[in-house]
Amino acid sequence: MSIFFLHFLQTPLESFSTPKGKKSCVKSFFPPINKELLFGFLLIHSSLAKHGYLSRENKPPRRARLQVIPGPGPGPGPGKKWLTLNGGEPLVIAQGGFPGLFPDSSGTGYTAAIAMSVPGTLKYCNLQLTKDNLGICLPDIKLDNCTDAATKFPKQQRKYNINGRDVDGWFPLDLTIDEIMKEISLLQNIYSRASVFDFVYPPLQPDSVFGIEPKGKLWLNVQNDAFWSAHQLSAVRYIDDSKEFFVADYISSPEIGFLKAVGTSKTFDKIKTKLVFKFSTPDSVEPTYKETYGALVKKLAMIKTFASGILVPKDYIWPVGKDGYLQPATTLVADAHREGLTVYALGFASDVFASYNYSYDPAVEYLHFVDNSKFSVDGVVTEFPGSASNAIACLAQNPNLSPKVANALVISHNGASIDYPGCTDLAYKKAINDGADIIDCNVQMTKDGVAFCLESADLLGKTNAAMAFMDRSTTIPGIQPKSGVFTFDVTWTEIKSVNPLIQNPFQSAGLSRNPKSKNAGKFLTLPEFLELAKKNATTGILIGIQHAAYLASKKGLDIITSINNALKNAKLDSKHQILIQSDDTSVLAKFKSSSPNYRRVLLFSKPISSAPKPVTDNIKKYADAVNVVKKSIVQESKIFFSTGSTKIVEEMHAANISVYVSGFSTETLSMMLDFYSDPYTELISFMAEGIDGVITDNPKTASAFMRSPCVDPKSTAPFVFNPIKPGDYLAQVEPTVLPPAAAPLPPLQVADVVDPPLPPVDASARKENGDGGSGDGGGKSGQRRLGVDVVMMSLMLFGLVYVIGC
Repeated sequence: MSIFFLHFLQTPLESFSTPKGKKSCVKSFFPPINKELLFGFLLIHSSLAKHGYLSRENKPPRRARLQVIPGPGPGPGPGKKWLTLNGGEPLVIAQGGFPGLFPDSSGTGYTAAIAMSVPGTLKYCNLQLTKDNLGICLPDIKLDNCTDAATKFPKQQRKYNINGRDVDGWFPLDLTIDEIMKEISLLQNIYSRASVFDFVYPPLQPDSVFGIEPKGKLWLNVQNDAFWSAHQLSAVRYIDDSKEFFVADYISSPEIGFLKAVGTSKTFDKIKTKLVFKFSTPDSVEPTYKETYGALVKKLAMIKTFASGILVPKDYIWPVGKDGYLQPATTLVADAHREGLTVYALGFASDVFASYNYSYDPAVEYLHFVDNSKFSVDGVVTEFPGSASNAIACLAQNPNLSPKVANALVISHNGASIDYPGCTDLAYKKAINDGADIIDCNVQMTKDGVAFCLESADLLGKTNAAMAFMDRSTTIPGIQPKSGVFTFDVTWTEIKSVNPLIQNPFQSAGLSRNPKSKNAGKFLTLPEFLELAKKNATTGILIGIQHAAYLASKKGLDIITSINNALKNAKLDSKHQILIQSDDTSVLAKFKSSSPNYRRVLLFSKPISSAPKPVTDNIKKYADAVNVVKKSIVQESKIFFSTGSTKIVEEMHAANISVYVSGFSTETLSMMLDFYSDPYTELISFMAEGIDGVITDNPKTASAFMRSPCVDPKSTAPFVFNPIKPGDYLAQVEPTVLPPAAAPLPPLQVADVVDPPLPPVDASARKENGDGGSGDGGGKSGQRRLGVDVVMMSLMLFGLVYVIGC
């Protein structure tokens, strides 16, 4: 990459546009664009430099030699055989650059796509035509969907008929190239994405996109040729006139007439440019033949007469049912390959739900298209080219449980809780099969003294206990601020009578987890959990302990003795790692004296910003490691970009304390925007901070990451995972658009860490609470709400009678 930087910075501005002594058919506006491209490079360059990837001692790995890339893309890596038409590695086509982070078709977006993707990545330009028949790259024919044209040209609103539909808005054919380039700025056209880079970047013309890298690679898509032709504009003429300045590697269109016209043009270079027929939705009608695309997909031999490939929405290959699950793959890829047609899949976006089968991991989706035993598409058109590159270069054809490259531990969070209800047998078994180093059990106690695994003592949200145990609902401020149905107020027999419930932390945003298995599995007692771990010699365990003091003094339950007895009876092999975790130093002290071979983990469930030496010295007295949330390592702004790194890892390591980080998942909303909805980019960025383990809802993703050869920063492979330097993106945002910064968190104090000694177990409390009461002496807040529940039930019945009566 550093060579690419030097080439870029040393190249005169004019060399990106019109050759000297020649008249251009396009107008170049590179001075402002040069600044934005430089910004994109510097963001990525600073990340690499921070983590030592640009030192003089090391030969620059990754994408430093873009100018010597042969052909349309790199061939298969060592030992890799692809089921593409030509046997080569599938292409990555960056749709509009990197619109998952920057506005679609911005110079910085295209630059980021090149820098974060595999060598040979193509830049996809959606061609629009201006009033003077010049080209511009924009994602939509309506300017008001992706630019500030409506504000800059309020009187230019028009209505046009496009493919049989009347469309209102602002259109490029009503403005000249000068007006668009000098007056209009790009906007993020997906409202759920970051808008902080709006009004920053001008649009680009295709020759400018082509010239961003030393040997430009361009995919030109012409979406509405019939519309342009009806208004005396010609995409064919524009392409012909532009040949002196750029030649597209691929030209695609959903219109057969246009592709035939381009293919028979006198200036068409059949060796350099490939024509690709783009399919719209099956029910849409193709303008030339007046047939639906659903009918045309059955006429591949005819398509071969004017195109070398097809570009199809991904559902043409892997249909997704109405229930959100994959249906069997079609035979389209095999059928097209049989006719000699390449197949490119369209519609990939890491921040858009695709199918429950992928567990929100974008790489898993790509692998379905490029790494299965039956077929591989020849390329993917994506709004997140970094994610596609990760999947193709780093994860495809990599054995599921190959040796780990990275040393950090993969620790499950309630098992594989992204796929099954947490803390169930199915969640734990999948975590083991997915390669977790450690499976976790937060131990809870029942009223009758049974120790079992559940994330917290509150059954609500994790089971369907709300109706079954409505009369047990209590509020215990010392445990949680809201009311709940607590495990220590019900028996194990009663708990077994309810169903587990998968947790959906982002359900309010429409992101649900595996609904077909939302009640699958069964809860395990602690001995059952230990027996499951015992069967897998390479799998360690983490035992979480909560509310030991409350259980001892208020419920007469001795959770520490229960755990010690279970561990003793399990007779685990000495190879098993055993971690004991608690937020109470007195609990950890008990295990330090009784079981010195166990690793003790101090839990910090809320963000911390720093740990001075007196604090880490005290932590070390009780713990070998800490478990902190992600924001304790990389801090987050109010607009969900990172603001920078803390020194927590450095401070803990100075005291010989390992750092495990919790909160990892694969849903896009679990990540800061810097990581562009890619869990692998998030993982490598946290690994670059020096953490020792990740605690995740999706152990499969973390395990695949740790076993990928792309994790090694010293690799000389053409592509490796690249970390993002926290705070880099936010530093480039105009300060006036940012909300006020949050107040910094105060540093940890010794008093925040050291807890009072545990109280003795009060056996009388257990007898007193035999009726299931809370027994916490909390006054009204701790009383049963039976009276309230009776009133609520009466009102519900009254309402039902009223409705029936009506």
